[in-house]
Amino acid sequence: MSGPLGNSPRSREEGAAPPLLEVKHLSVSFFTDAGEVQAVRDVSFSLKAGEVLALVGESGCGKTALCRSIMRLLPRSGKIKGGSILAGGADIARCGERDMEKLRGRLFSMVFQDPMTALNPVMTVGEQIGEAVRVHRPRASRREVRARTAELMELAGIGRPWERMDLYPHSFSGGMRQRAVLAIALAGEPAILFADEPTTALDVTVQAQILDLFRDLQRRLGTAAVFVTHDLGVVARVADRVAVMYAGKIVETGTAEEIFYDPRHPYTWGLLRALPALSKGRDSLYAIPGMPPNLANPPKGDAFACRNEYALAIDYEEEPPMVQITDTHSAATWLLDPRAPKITPPLGGEARGG
Repeated sequence: MSGPLGNSPRSREEGAAPPLLEVKHLSVSFFTDAGEVQAVRDVSFSLKAGEVLALVGESGCGKTALCRSIMRLLPRSGKIKGGSILAGGADIARCGERDMEKLRGRLFSMVFQDPMTALNPVMTVGEQIGEAVRVHRPRASRREVRARTAELMELAGIGRPWERMDLYPHSFSGGMRQRAVLAIALAGEPAILFADEPTTALDVTVQAQILDLFRDLQRRLGTAAVFVTHDLGVVARVADRVAVMYAGKIVETGTAEEIFYDPRHPYTWGLLRALPALSKGRDSLYAIPGMPPNLANPPKGDAFACRNEYALAIDYEEEPPMVQITDTHSAATWLLDPRAPKITPPLGGEARGG
């Protein structure tokens, strides 16, 4: 298959094993002085062992809030209003903090967006990785902790670990700091790794190196991953499946091939049109008009309607249902209704709709 997915991760066969993580109808709100902000609205998805799911969308669409909700790392203003989070065989949506502490690091771990703020500037890199090791191996001796720290640093692509573990974060480059954060996240050998835009603060060359490292580690260790990004170019390198989020909802989900080569939601069309590779020979890069809605007061009907050049009258009145296209592909748009007019997508391909 030609195109941006020529080197994409291998496709995985559907197995009979239950999902490693299953989120059902999850709704999360933040209660602020300005009122209730509905950050995550009725979201459902699943994640199988060894699979990489990419969460894609603009800033503020709910990607990070969704991941933090699953790990129960919400601030005091955040509250899970409804739904379930099935992980490790139990519904953790209403687990206490003590129970969650047993799961974090072992069942799932997180790589945050900015490694400089994730690392403590007054502790050496080795001390911070070693601290994570001791949490999961409390009986390990100091020598064993340092040996495991060096092993994790090497696993994350940090050369000369015995020498570099005594350096402070400011001595590391941005890419090296992100590798250190990844080593910390892997200390508990988690089954699921959440990566919250881990390459955003890096230059293009280092970004590619980190993505290749992430993909290599994920395959070697068999770790499932949820990769949060606003960059569909990143998705092409790492993802098996993609969930496109807008205004706190998943509006389209499918395999990476289906999202890139057969997108059905107008918002997904807009994200793909904004890729630099599709703007060659043009005077400017395409941008989706308008701004995402204020989730303190979500609009009636389809939240994307006011930015959608293909919007129908019903989009302003009723929220579209999630329509199943194939066993792995679905989208929430009225354009998939048999009564909708035929639309030729701006990316080419077959007409959509009835």
